[in-house]
This record gives sequence, C-alpha cells and structure tokens, in this order.
Amino acid sequence: MISHLTGKIIEKQPTLTILDVQGVGYEVHISTRTFDTLLPIEQTASLWIHTLVREDAILLFGFATQNEKEAFLQLIKISGIGAKTALAILSVMNEEELAIAIEQEDARKISSIPGIGKKTAERLILELRGKLHPTSPLLSTNKHNNNTEDIINTLLALGYNEREANKAIQSLPENIDISEGVKIALKNMMK
Repeated sequence: MISHLTGKIIEKQPTLTILDVQGVGYEVHISTRTFDTLLPIEQTASLWIHTLVREDAILLFGFATQNEKEAFLQLIKISGIGAKTALAILSVMNEEELAIAIEQEDARKISSIPGIGKKTAERLILELRGKLHPTSPLLSTNKHNNNTEDIINTLLALGYNEREANKAIQSLPENIDISEGVKIALKNMMK
C-alpha cells in the first residue's frame, strides 16, 4: 500500500493533483483544503496517502496532514459514506471543525454540507462520537501540567469519550499527579 508520496506537482485541480515521483505520475484525489495548501505546479509536495483498491481501479487519496487522513478513514467506515463523499465533507469542514461539530452533536452544521442530509448527519454524529479527537478549546484553555494528557488517555481507556474526559478534568488542580487526577476526574463524572 502507498501511504506517503513526495514529488513534483505536474497538474493541480481543486479535487485532483498529479505528483511526479521519480518519473512516475501518481493521480491523487484531494480535498479543496489540501488543494489550498499545495504549492504551484513544478514545486515539490508531500501528501499522506490512502490507497483504495477496487475491482476496477486503484485510487489514491491525498491529504496535507495525518489528521485529515485519519478523519477521512473514520468517515469511509460509515455505511453510505464513500471516499468521494468523505472528501466533499473534508472540503467544507476541516478535521477540527468536523470533530467539534460531532462532539457538540451539531447535526444542522453537518447537514449544511452539500450531499449530506439530516439523517446522514445524525448517523455521522452517532458513529463518530468520541472517535475524532479535536485539539479542542477545552484542552487548550486548561493550564494543567503534562499529566493532563495522561489523565485523559486513562479516562478514554476506561471507556469514557473525549467530551466526558475533557469536562471531568476542567476542575483539576494545576500540578496534580496522574493517579490522583484520575480519581478526582472519576468523582467529577459521578456528579
């Protein structure tokens, strides 16, 4: 499987680019957000790649970041969401915006994406809740030490979702150790 390509851009369109990697031209489907990050033709670009093998074709999908690729992979796991629809979603909303909309259960915002109806938006929320991890404002506004991430990871491992974990750690003291932080966070969830 091809997972990363670096090469010279020889063609560039809003949903497609062709990368020349040592004399081989790879046609790569991209989101418009990835398109916006690409340099002009004849410049070098690096893309994270998902290879989709079908009976009649081998398709490459490229992403400017690994986070965008991870969001794409989560989207295509959902019944009724194909690769082209997933790219369309990521063309309208970046992975951060999508993750926040899902965690906030904002079906109206998701259904505003062309081709996504209310029922599909609700299915996206249901199936992706807790699977996309935004670098949310909740985390960035907490002035905790580096143990915060370990506390959150412990809560996630215990089966809580990202939103619940973030909410539970909001009241933790700044320099709390991991085990004490987990205990307090669990008590906060019981309230």
